[in-house]
Amino acid sequence: MLKHHKYIVFLIALYLFLLVPYSNWAQENGAQKVNLISYLEKLEQEYNIKFSYVDQDLGQLQFSIPDTVSLPQILEELRKQTLLDITKLNDRYFAISKSKFVDICANVVDNFENSTIMNATVEVLGSNISQITDLEGQFNIKEVPRNANIAIKHIGFKTKYLSAEELAGSDPCKTILLSPNYQELEEVVVYQFLTTGITKEPDASIELNTDKFGILPGLIEPDVLQTIQALPGIKSVDETVSDINVRGGTNDQNLVLWDGIKMYHSGHFFGLISAFNPYLIENVNIIKNGTSVQYGDGVSSVINIKTRNKISDSFVGGAGFNLLSGDVFGQLPLSEKVSVQFSGRRSTTDFINTPTYNRFFDKVFQDSEVKENTNSSNPENIVRDEDFYFYDFTGKLLYDINENQKARLSFINTNNHLKYTEKTEDGTARSLLDQTNLSFGGSLESKWTPRWSTHLNLYYTRYNLDSENIPSESQQLFQNNQVLEKALKLNTNYKLDNNLNWLNGYQLNEVGITNFTQVTQPAYKSNIKGVIMTHSLFSELDYRSKNEKFNARGGLRLNYIKNLKTFKTFDEIIVEPRLNINYALTEGLKTELLGEFKSQTTNQIIDLEQNFLGIEKRRWILSDNEILPITKSKQISLGLNYDKNTLYVGVEGFYKKVDGISTATQGFQNQNQFSGEIGKYDVSGIEFLINKKTATYSTWLSYAYNTNNYTFENITPNQFPNNLDIRHTITFAGTYTYKSFRMGLGANYHTGRPYTKPQEGNNSIILNVFPNQINYEEPNSSRLPAYLRADASFIYNFKISQGIKSSVGASVLNILNKKNILNTYYRINDQNEIETVERLSLGITPNFSFRMSF
Repeated sequence: MLKHHKYIVFLIALYLFLLVPYSNWAQENGAQKVNLISYLEKLEQEYNIKFSYVDQDLGQLQFSIPDTVSLPQILEELRKQTLLDITKLNDRYFAISKSKFVDICANVVDNFENSTIMNATVEVLGSNISQITDLEGQFNIKEVPRNANIAIKHIGFKTKYLSAEELAGSDPCKTILLSPNYQELEEVVVYQFLTTGITKEPDASIELNTDKFGILPGLIEPDVLQTIQALPGIKSVDETVSDINVRGGTNDQNLVLWDGIKMYHSGHFFGLISAFNPYLIENVNIIKNGTSVQYGDGVSSVINIKTRNKISDSFVGGAGFNLLSGDVFGQLPLSEKVSVQFSGRRSTTDFINTPTYNRFFDKVFQDSEVKENTNSSNPENIVRDEDFYFYDFTGKLLYDINENQKARLSFINTNNHLKYTEKTEDGTARSLLDQTNLSFGGSLESKWTPRWSTHLNLYYTRYNLDSENIPSESQQLFQNNQVLEKALKLNTNYKLDNNLNWLNGYQLNEVGITNFTQVTQPAYKSNIKGVIMTHSLFSELDYRSKNEKFNARGGLRLNYIKNLKTFKTFDEIIVEPRLNINYALTEGLKTELLGEFKSQTTNQIIDLEQNFLGIEKRRWILSDNEILPITKSKQISLGLNYDKNTLYVGVEGFYKKVDGISTATQGFQNQNQFSGEIGKYDVSGIEFLINKKTATYSTWLSYAYNTNNYTFENITPNQFPNNLDIRHTITFAGTYTYKSFRMGLGANYHTGRPYTKPQEGNNSIILNVFPNQINYEEPNSSRLPAYLRADASFIYNFKISQGIKSSVGASVLNILNKKNILNTYYRINDQNEIETVERLSLGITPNFSFRMSF
């Protein structure tokens, strides 16, 4: 069948190669070309008319005789072919002259790689007329003086000079080839980090390109939320993607955007893997400081995920599987202006038990790891039954209305479902958990003039968490957490000149959050709803010097926040200045100064792990300026980067202060977990990275030092270490590429996080209160042992057939099988004894993948 298919393709290609060019040749050579003046004399005799013209204007012109005898049609064809003005003086006399203005167009192409050149400047010399080529490398300028000269410029290419007449009257538009300019220019530092596909941008943000992604230790697929944890200052203290800590902040302080839509849920398998299919993602931008004013929320970071945004002229897609799930994706062009994208992923966890699944499951359900569990006299008689699966699917419609307007519609749906039963000799405990996130969004990009453009974005997102915990027939716990958000955002960009851009915009967000709780024994029911509306205005100037040595961006964001549905409404105006300055001191040496004020009105309450068979649940809540104020942050950082040849060295110091946090949102599991105290945290630190990279290998060493402390005025002592106070973090890793084989090996180390021990001796339990309580030492006065994990990954690429690429990959997490304690907490059992519960890291965890792309 494949041979017949190739034969048919060959015949079609032969037809196109031989017959189509011949047809074009016949048409071109079948049209008779004559001298224009001679043809006009013939028309005068045939139609009894007279033409008035200057001989030297028409003397060299040729004309292809049209297939018509209608004089008006002949004259119209004359106008099209010669670009002459033909004026009818009366029924017999016509005046012919050269037009003063012409319309010009062209496609600008690189003559080396034959690729289109976007953002090339097309200037009509001697006038203020100019235009920039679009994404397809095209330009179209109306009413250009006929005798004008045109200059086409682009950085890295030789300037091309043409006359307006050379570009006029072409249908289709002519193709203009620009030659690369090989003159040695001063280097612009945009360094490729760690592995291919990770780059540092001029504004100090980090960009991840999944199409060009290489390999990192422990990863065989480009999981974007796992990948960013390889960067200095970003980690997860509990080995998940749903709890990413950026410079000492909690996960709810990260603004995660997917195609401009705010995401309230980002993980599968209780946060162990990302909920975003990476194979339709074009790039991910990570911002730790110096954020543009167009972004609100996220006092710790912005993680901006963008899917592919360009219409392809052919079908592209792929599929694959690993030991947890299988997925498929594709992009299908429907026409030159319309295409659709789709992706789907579904776990195999509910019908196949793989080694990877078993390791993940053991990590999630660790309530049986109690050191002194006396709940059952025969723990081996515990029977567990779980029904667990997850899925996600996305879709996107791309419509290029015209060359200046592009419309996009996107949606994403993610789901995690768990039904868990645990049977012991004491009875049966059941738990049900269902997490869904459904989002729709649309955008319209418009280019009104060469200097002015707008971007309109609208979205609707809904997150829902339903949980049911039945530890016994007599007691049942039901909880629901729902987030509904609607948003509108308009950005306008005006290019004041080639080096200065002015961004202005408006954003409207309406967020409604519901928290429902019902307990059967003792009887309790709560249903709390809140709605916050935020109006934001922002303005920002972005300047880049001509030699690219100095970049500066500064702006102001003004937020008007109004709480609509709490027992006490409030409104507040918050002003947020932002600053981002980068300067190249010498060749290869660059410094950066970043600063920002930010705020957010949504936070997550972390439920106690022991209340849900060891599964941690996080519930979103709104600020009300009573129980929970608006969270506000201030941050400043100073960095120095050296990039020369294949060596990169970077160091950055920072200070961040976050006000308006609550003990309920910080994950306390000691005497302060129910107090609801309001406070702040201050974190200061330094991040260091050295990276040696060549075409075949990359090796790096990163180090981060943080000092992160809480301040709560009503807690004794009022200052103590943050729950996320990880003082020292070290990563050492390397990757190697040989032809189609890639491998990565690395180790991660950090000092232990703080926790609180009970008092020793007979006073460890407070007996004069009901229920009895643990008598703790000072908050976070103890530390867990240091954490160490080594990972490895291997990928081999090969071709199954022409046009079908494949790869196989294998990875091992924690290859040393080291027992790392991620967290320790305590509780009182039915025998009025203190139990110690340790949350452990993943054990040695293998994984395997197979992928195809076409």
